[in-house]
Amino acid sequence: MLKRSRSLLAATAAVSTVVMAAATIPAGAAEDEIKVGVVTTLTTPASVIGREVQDAMTLALEEMGGTIAGKPVRLIFEDDGLKPVVGRQKTEKLVRQDEVDFITGYIWSNVLLASRRAALDADTFLISANAAPSDMAGKLCDPDFFSMRGQGDVMSMALGEELNKRGVKKIYTMAPNYAAGKDVVAGLLRTYKGEVVGQDFTKWGDDPQLDFSAEFAKVRASGAEALFAFYPGRASAFMTQFEQAGLKDTTKLFTVYTIDNIALPNLQKGNVTGALGSSLVDYWYPALETEENTRFVAAFQQKYERLPSNYAAAAYDVLPLIKSAVEAAGGDLADRDAVRKGLEAADFASVRGKLVFGANHMPLDNYYALDVEAGADGTWGVVSKGLVLERGADPYAAECKMGS
Repeated sequence: MLKRSRSLLAATAAVSTVVMAAATIPAGAAEDEIKVGVVTTLTTPASVIGREVQDAMTLALEEMGGTIAGKPVRLIFEDDGLKPVVGRQKTEKLVRQDEVDFITGYIWSNVLLASRRAALDADTFLISANAAPSDMAGKLCDPDFFSMRGQGDVMSMALGEELNKRGVKKIYTMAPNYAAGKDVVAGLLRTYKGEVVGQDFTKWGDDPQLDFSAEFAKVRASGAEALFAFYPGRASAFMTQFEQAGLKDTTKLFTVYTIDNIALPNLQKGNVTGALGSSLVDYWYPALETEENTRFVAAFQQKYERLPSNYAAAAYDVLPLIKSAVEAAGGDLADRDAVRKGLEAADFASVRGKLVFGANHMPLDNYYALDVEAGADGTWGVVSKGLVLERGADPYAAECKMGS
């Protein structure tokens, strides 16, 4: 591997998985491997999201025959345990011991923020599959960092515009007290023109607050006609209590990164009907009409017997992006400028249509209004109500000084 020499770091104890597309690698081929490290959440209840990332990347690698530019590709999965310090340790292990060429994954903003320097200081391209904190879109942007999901404010900025269209005058907000929770609420407040009658930021991390009875009592007493919520991977607990609190008949629910194809099967199984009629905004949904998305959804369903989520969709795009960049560099990973330009060009068929990066390497996505409804066969899913925001840009790009 042609990279800056690195000292070895003893691997920290936790879940580690290596995925090879081919059963064996020819002798002497190790130096020609392309290694991709993936830091995600493989334990704790939030592992349902990590499984989406792992499954999607495994599928993508299989579909490209396990090679990029004629070189075998190795995926090395590491578990962050939902803890920033563990995420940083696993990142250090991947770049120093495994000497990966690319590092990706990162569901949580606080884990990514704790890990970023370990990757970037080691001259390793860092591609977040989900987390996109405001600092890394602005003052902490870096030429070697890319995100596959729009910066955290943008989706809720789009939702704020949808709230305005629907004439919502009073809203209450709830989100976890960490970087992404603060970003999504800030994004909503940038565009929403009505009155925010109350806000709560709840405990997060590997031991998050899961009893929302006090907050829901405040929502009910506030006179809010709508509730905005952001609880990734915790939709079942949140929605069950939302319904038990009697809010489903009085307070319209709007969410981001909360009700999705991970949560909906469990909500339907539990008959948590408060989810029906709720609304959200996303850059992707299973029925998005692009040729690549139709193929991806069918392949994911066939392999895993479930619909993919938006986390899977973003993670699935990572390897085709890397493939396009390495091929643009003629397979020469030592030509970092060429690889970087290839990443910026994103010349591949994305599930979202055309992937376009802004100057700060955050994607400029289209965002769609979605309502949760029961389909003709009774299955709960999301239905598009139209485009809300076209090529949405985050408000932090002007603070990014990395240059062209």
